[in-house]
Amino acid sequence: MAHYDFDIGILGGGAGGLTVAAGAAQLGAKTILIEKDEKLGGDCLHFGCVPSKTLIRTAKVYHLMKEAKRFGLPEVDLRPVDYKKVARRIQSVISAIQEHDSPERFCKLGAKVEFGEASFIDEHSVLLHNKSLSAKTWVIATGSSPFVPPIEGLDKTAYLTNRDVYSLERLPTSMIVLGAGPIGIEMAQAFSRLGTKVSVIDLADQILNKEDKDMADQVMNIMADEGVTFYLNSSATGVKEVGAEKEVLLKTSQGEMLPLRAEVILVAVGRSANTEGLGLENIGIKYDKKGIAVDEKRRTNHNHIYAIGDVNGGYLFTHVAGYEGSVVIRNVVFHLPQKVDYTFLPWCTYTDPELANIGMNEKAAKAANLKYSVWTEEFKANDRSLAEGEPVGKIKMILDEKEKPIGIQIFGPQAGELINEWVAALNGGMKLSTLASSVHPYPTLGEINKHVAGKFLSTKVFSEKVLKGLHFLFRLKGRACEPH
Repeated sequence: MAHYDFDIGILGGGAGGLTVAAGAAQLGAKTILIEKDEKLGGDCLHFGCVPSKTLIRTAKVYHLMKEAKRFGLPEVDLRPVDYKKVARRIQSVISAIQEHDSPERFCKLGAKVEFGEASFIDEHSVLLHNKSLSAKTWVIATGSSPFVPPIEGLDKTAYLTNRDVYSLERLPTSMIVLGAGPIGIEMAQAFSRLGTKVSVIDLADQILNKEDKDMADQVMNIMADEGVTFYLNSSATGVKEVGAEKEVLLKTSQGEMLPLRAEVILVAVGRSANTEGLGLENIGIKYDKKGIAVDEKRRTNHNHIYAIGDVNGGYLFTHVAGYEGSVVIRNVVFHLPQKVDYTFLPWCTYTDPELANIGMNEKAAKAANLKYSVWTEEFKANDRSLAEGEPVGKIKMILDEKEKPIGIQIFGPQAGELINEWVAALNGGMKLSTLASSVHPYPTLGEINKHVAGKFLSTKVFSEKVLKGLHFLFRLKGRACEPH
């Protein structure tokens, strides 16, 4: 029987790797976690979820201060934003969370942490600092990095990505964002609210291209009203530096060539899996530019090597990496065969208002050739939304032909929190009647979940058939008033 140094070896100390390390070590597996950077936490903690949401919150507070008059308050004479202070606040939040993701904490849990670049030398061993380390099972959780498109001149021009936008010395006067996906859109709104003149360029005919257009358009309209300029159906064909500014040569949807200038360019056109330097070619791991190929258990073509999170090119969300990590633990430690299930996967774009989703949207339902119906409820009909001064948005519920919910989209205040009720309801198999008849505190934004379910059920309860039955059984006399 082969002898290995560790039961489980993990490459990558982000959300997925940390989940496996903590779980496996506490369950008694001898575990080593290897992270190439100097700190644990991965892209999400240092350059993604945490700093972006911190920046977004700061931008919202500043925006609300400018909107004081709308809430019946005196107008505020605001001073310009000192971005150094904003960056310090972002770093303070990262540092607070970093304590939870420290090597000392994982050592207490039983997992050994090493820092450095490791690469496979055989199917069970990696080389780290010229020393071979072996494990019975390996988990690759190295994440992803910003994809830089092959635009002429971009490689010779200074630009920003999510890795440096949170530590700028000062607030840019103007910014061109390449890419209208979640990262680009969130940053565009945040910097615009702080005082930067922002333009967004994207090839697609809508922002947030994976979302339903009616929902994405509402996000865009809010941002346009706040001053963000959009160039959709357009492509950047060249980039160059012109004095202190950067110039992007834009080909518009009409074929017009338009030069745009700004102080900085933010590249946010997608992500690339971090596979370079891992020695995957040394052991025949199958991968391409999208990521490492895996099966439904997240195994590679070597059954004892798993790839989870962004590196497998699936759903690029922190919570997915954590979920896939838990699937690995069930398979490896408990030897319980479990496959991933993304039927009711939630996600959220943290614009203001937020756009949250779970399950299928209309695009996905159409692509799957499903028959479906759509039920909506507007936030302007929600009393708490009106009291909060945030009446924009709606919830959209999609039912299949059996009238079961297959997806929910919410664009509105705290949508990322509101979607959690649907996470529990859909994953728990709750009936719409249960949700519609449940008692929610008043006034809350969460009542919108109850009301959209009730809107569908009211077509059953107040149908002509039910009314005739009640009249026949109980001799009800019908309407007491008719509108003139």
